[in-house]
Amino acid sequence: MSLLALGSFLVKQRHVSSALLRCSASIPSIILHRSISNASKQTSSSQSLSAGSDRTDVSTDVRPIGERVKENTKTASYMGVILLGVGVTGLLFYVIFWELFSSDSPNNIYSEALERVKEEPRVKDALGAPIKGYGEESRRGRRTRVAHTQYVKDGVEYIRMQFFVQGFRNRGTVHLEKRKTESGSYEYRYLFVQLDYNPHSPIILEDNRLQQDSMRSPAGTVPQPFL
Repeated sequence: MSLLALGSFLVKQRHVSSALLRCSASIPSIILHRSISNASKQTSSSQSLSAGSDRTDVSTDVRPIGERVKENTKTASYMGVILLGVGVTGLLFYVIFWELFSSDSPNNIYSEALERVKEEPRVKDALGAPIKGYGEESRRGRRTRVAHTQYVKDGVEYIRMQFFVQGFRNRGTVHLEKRKTESGSYEYRYLFVQLDYNPHSPIILEDNRLQQDSMRSPAGTVPQPFL
């Protein structure tokens, strides 16, 4: 009885060993199949990423050509406005700089003439120091800019100016005219103060008309009096 049991056990053991051998033989093929499958997936993913990166180089602007041309025209118009604004601003800065710092600007001609008038002893005696200067008065009593005129005669540039001075006793009106010389600077033709209380007796600080006009006017021509 024991021999039969032992024989049956050995037969079962042989079947189990055969089954294990078959399983161990199929494991490498399964592993190889899965490795090939994973490699295929990775290759497909890499190709997809590569294709995606290639597509990023392609323009995504799908607007109609007319719309794009309109947008470019609008941008060019904005740039033109900006450049025009920069040009106008530069011109304004140039005018302001010339007005404030150029020795030939109307503002500096006024300042220089006012200093001469204020330092003139005859003007001090007539008006009473201290003396101040100002431009024309508006209807509201505001003192505006100094009136001046620039013109060209016989190819020569001139500037004519008028402003007011006041001391603690009296008032007066300053008249001046300058001409541009060949060197490019301005020189006085005349500079005088007309007193309000005695307008026919001006205080003359400069009168170079005879000397300057002698080379341009016929012989014997005498400049007219101021008043």
